[in-house]
Amino acid sequence: MNSASTEPDLIYGIDDHPPLKETLFAALQHLLAIFVAIITPPLIIASSLKLDLETTGFLVSMALFASGVSTFIQCRKIGPLGAGLLCIQGTSFSFIGPIITTGMLGGLPLVFGACIAAAPVEMIISRTFRYMRHVITPLVSGIVVLLIGLSLIKVGVVSCGGGYVAMDEGTFGSASHVGVAAAVLLSVLFFNRCRNRYLRMSSIVLGLCVGYALSFALGMVDLEAASLPRFTNLNIPQPFKYGVEFNFSSIIALGLVYLITAIEATGDITANSMISGKPITGDSYLKRVSGGVLADGFNSFLSGIFNSFPNSIFAQNNGIIQLTGVASRYVGYFIAGMLVLLGLFPVVGILFSLMPDAVLGGATLLMFGTVASAGIRIIAAQRIDRKATLVLAVSLSLGLGVELMPDILQAAPESVRGIFGSGITTGGLTAIISNLLIRVKE
Repeated sequence: MNSASTEPDLIYGIDDHPPLKETLFAALQHLLAIFVAIITPPLIIASSLKLDLETTGFLVSMALFASGVSTFIQCRKIGPLGAGLLCIQGTSFSFIGPIITTGMLGGLPLVFGACIAAAPVEMIISRTFRYMRHVITPLVSGIVVLLIGLSLIKVGVVSCGGGYVAMDEGTFGSASHVGVAAAVLLSVLFFNRCRNRYLRMSSIVLGLCVGYALSFALGMVDLEAASLPRFTNLNIPQPFKYGVEFNFSSIIALGLVYLITAIEATGDITANSMISGKPITGDSYLKRVSGGVLADGFNSFLSGIFNSFPNSIFAQNNGIIQLTGVASRYVGYFIAGMLVLLGLFPVVGILFSLMPDAVLGGATLLMFGTVASAGIRIIAAQRIDRKATLVLAVSLSLGLGVELMPDILQAAPESVRGIFGSGITTGGLTAIISNLLIRVKE
């Protein structure tokens, strides 16, 4: 009997060691959910900065390598570093705007210098979390988790329609794209509701296989577009390969985003703890969150050294834990190893990238929805009085407002748009400020 037997929604708890076959199944599902999310930020940044193909490829490889190292630290918990949960880290979307602005000023050396110099902001916040619990309350964390889920749903819907490539080609939302996404979504739901735990644990992988096979039959998988490098090619991590430069204004801009990332990480760890059957109050919870946020900042610092962009905990993996019932951090070690290998061998990454957006969209849409539902559960566990109602109202209004209508910030400076163009950032900051300032006499 495993230690999660008291948790009816879990097959394996945090400290359980699933059999190798089941561990690999669970690890693969996490990997499939995060691979595209990890490589997308460096691709967007490289395109905006007009970097050559060799540099772009190296940045993508280092993003995977840094994600693997960061994931191991979070799961293993080394001293005060790490949450000790099945927390997967990857390149953060929140930093894309400020990084592009910084890169246009001074190229990659200035980008990596600012990422490294600003990372201590998040590490300092982690050490003061015990004293900030009246600021970053469970209500605030729940709002951030809800906004993360709702924001990611838009990403999932875009993928279901065929992605941005389909938009450029004029095929977005076609019957083939939507049909494949629907087939994946229904397949995941079907296998997840099965009583057989192997089918439940592999529901996402099976759903993706169904979608991949269907899209291949429809001619949506372009094998000829793949330029496979030789297996002897390796991308060896080289610290400070592009050098580092420092600029005070760039450090300040990125430092503010690290503050928001700390809030996001707090929300993600809270949701992960709840899904994994751990308390979200008390000293053990505070220690877990403090270690997780500290590792979040340290891993971003380490990523900058190895020519990668800041890392953060991925919310979508909480959805996978909920769907599969596997919360074992032992699985995280395998995920970390897979990510490091993907970073070293570019050929593997190309094989993954051949998967059509619609296939991933069908699976991720459901996972992003479970993230949002986790936020609702955290909020529902609190006392929703008049103050909480006002905090919820203003935070969700502003957060979803900029997410649904980003043009509201078109007259603002580029640096402001880069930070507050994210609904998570705007809503999270609003939740903190309104929770501190709003006073209601009952």
